[in-house]
Amino acid sequence: MKSLHIILITLIFSGITILSQAQGVGINGNESAPDPSAGLDVNFTDKGFLPPRMTTAQRNSIPSPAEGLMIYNTEEKTVNIYNGSSWGLLSSFICGQPFSDPRDGRIYTTVLIGTQCWMAQNLNTGARIDGVNNQSDNGIPEKYCFNDLESGCDDYGGLYQWNEVMQYSTIPGSQGICPTGWHVPTDAEWCTLTTYLDASVNCSALGVFSGTDAGGKMKEAGNTHWASPNTGATNSSGFTGLPGGMRHSSGSFNFQNTNGYFWSSTVYFTTDLYYRSLWYNYAEVIRSPLNSNYGISVRCLKN
Repeated sequence: MKSLHIILITLIFSGITILSQAQGVGINGNESAPDPSAGLDVNFTDKGFLPPRMTTAQRNSIPSPAEGLMIYNTEEKTVNIYNGSSWGLLSSFICGQPFSDPRDGRIYTTVLIGTQCWMAQNLNTGARIDGVNNQSDNGIPEKYCFNDLESGCDDYGGLYQWNEVMQYSTIPGSQGICPTGWHVPTDAEWCTLTTYLDASVNCSALGVFSGTDAGGKMKEAGNTHWASPNTGATNSSGFTGLPGGMRHSSGSFNFQNTNGYFWSSTVYFTTDLYYRSLWYNYAEVIRSPLNSNYGISVRCLKN
């Protein structure tokens, strides 16, 4: 009790007031009463609330955590909350806001298209390896950068073989190499996107340009990244599709600035998988299968 008195006296002389009203406690610097709906009302305009900070290992060592317990994870750089059985992220993410990938701190922009929340940039995570090498199931995310230059990933993101994208799962809609809370879109989810933008898109067509202008609505406008004429490009969807090109199965690179290719998580036949592509000289979008050994771009979709 003596210690509590000392703390209260210290707070009062620091210009901080603790008020109790109708079962609520207010901590503030302006002597305002706590809001009647709050058990604890911390009210400042020049200070924040700082929760306990700890690593994942320290968090996991908390004995019998109470449901609703919150901590700041210094490794994930986010607030964690215990739901009664496991720790998860406390997120107020709204699609359209940027977010940080906790694995490397890289910031991605996002866009809401219809009911889907898409990353508005190509994924760029993992350790770069040379194109002559296959990506491997070694526990380390790997990427290709165009012409084996890290700068090739700066604007266009990484290029990935399908198995690396899926992190060696074959389940459609898996998280794969995407950040937590995101996943590799299925063929059906790509269909949802393209038909939302252009109802004339034929989602059962293979290897042909389908619809009228879904691709133009998905492509970044202008010629900063796309070769001329960048036909039909308006980016009215906000998808901001980029021509990241391709890493061939032989290890060579091609088509940067002219074509953008994006994996789905759906198998077409054995080692061939569905993908979507955008071309510099067409406003349509193409759906086709591609062998898993090729390296192309990834766009993640919010869960």
